[in-house]
Amino acid sequence: MSQRNTEAEMQGAVLPGNSTAEIRSYPVPEPGWGQVLLRMKSSTICGSDIRAIYREHLGIGPEGYQGVIAGHEPCGQIVDTGPGCRRFGPGDRVIVYHISGCGLCYDCRRGYMISCTSEQHRRAYGWQRDGGMADYLLAEEKDLVSLPDALSYTDGAQVACGFGTAYEGLQKIGVSGDDAVLITGLGPVGLAAAALCRKLGANRIFGIDVLPGRLQLARELGLCDETVPGGPENVSDILTLTAGRGVERAVECSGQAEARVTAIRATRRWGRIVLLGEGGTVQFQPSPDLMHDQKTIYGSWVTSIWRMEELVERLVRWQLFPSSLVTHRFPLARVDEAYALMASGRCGKVAVCFDEELP
Repeated sequence: MSQRNTEAEMQGAVLPGNSTAEIRSYPVPEPGWGQVLLRMKSSTICGSDIRAIYREHLGIGPEGYQGVIAGHEPCGQIVDTGPGCRRFGPGDRVIVYHISGCGLCYDCRRGYMISCTSEQHRRAYGWQRDGGMADYLLAEEKDLVSLPDALSYTDGAQVACGFGTAYEGLQKIGVSGDDAVLITGLGPVGLAAAALCRKLGANRIFGIDVLPGRLQLARELGLCDETVPGGPENVSDILTLTAGRGVERAVECSGQAEARVTAIRATRRWGRIVLLGEGGTVQFQPSPDLMHDQKTIYGSWVTSIWRMEELVERLVRWQLFPSSLVTHRFPLARVDEAYALMASGRCGKVAVCFDEELP
C-alpha cells in the first residue's frame, strides 16, 4: 500500500556547471513497471560530481551530465511501488546502486552495472537520470540494496559510492594483519579506505594529503597511524617509516600524478597497488618501479551490487558507521552551500539530508 503524500510538486537541485547549484520545481514522479518511489533521506556529495559536473561539465560517455537532478549517492525510504515489484515495498529502507544498467550485458550479469556496455540503457542516477538531490527519487527496484536498521540513511548513502568504491579496491589487493597500507589522498574515499583497512586488520596505516585539515581529520578519527603532508619527499618519508622496506599495500585515492608515483614507489617488492582516484595521468618507469620488484597495479571502478550487499552486512558486523566521516549536513534549501563546501576540500564528507537525518 502506498505511503506517499499527495504533493504534486517537489524540489530538486541541478548543477549548471558554473560552481553553483540551482533548485527547481518538478512534478513528483509516478513509479512504472518495476520501479519504486523513494522519499529521500540522505544524499551525499561525491568528488566526481565536483570534478566532472559542478565546476564545469567535463564528462563524456558514462560521465556525461545531462542536466538532470544531481546526486548519485542516494538513500531513502520507499513510499510507493509500481506493478511488477518483487522484493521491496512501501516502508522499506534502501540504498540505491547509482548506475541503472541494462541488466543483460556481461558486466551487468556479473553485478557491475557501473560497466554496463549498453549505450541505450545505461543511465547513472544524478548524471543521465534524476538523482538524490530532491524530495523524491524514482528508482528501479533492481538497483536497490536493503538498508539494515542498525545503519542510518547517511551511512547508507555513502555505501552507494564512496565506501563501496574503497571496499572493492581493498578486496582486489587483499588487506590483512600482515600489511602496512599507504593511502594517498584523504578525501572521503581515502578516509573510507582507511576505516575499512582498520576493520580488515591492517598492521599500520599511513595517510598522505596536501590539505592539513584532511590530515587532522584522519588523526582525530583514529584512521591513520601516521599522516604525512603531501610533497616531493613522500617516497622517502614512507620508506623511513617502514625501516626502508615500503608498504605491502597502497591505495591511491587522489587522482594526482605525483601521488600515484608515490603509491607505486613506496610499495615494497611483491606489493600491490590499487588506483581509485579518477582523472589525471601518471608517468613511471615500468622496469625499476614495477617489473623488477614484482609489483602489481590494479585498476578499480566503483563496485558491484552483490559486493555492496556484502559491505552492508560487514558494516553492521564491524559496527563501522560511514556517517562518522560526515562533517557537515545541509537541508536541500542550502544545497548550494553544500556543494561549495565540498568543492573547497575543507571538510570531510558533505550530506544533503531530509527529515530525521537533519541535525
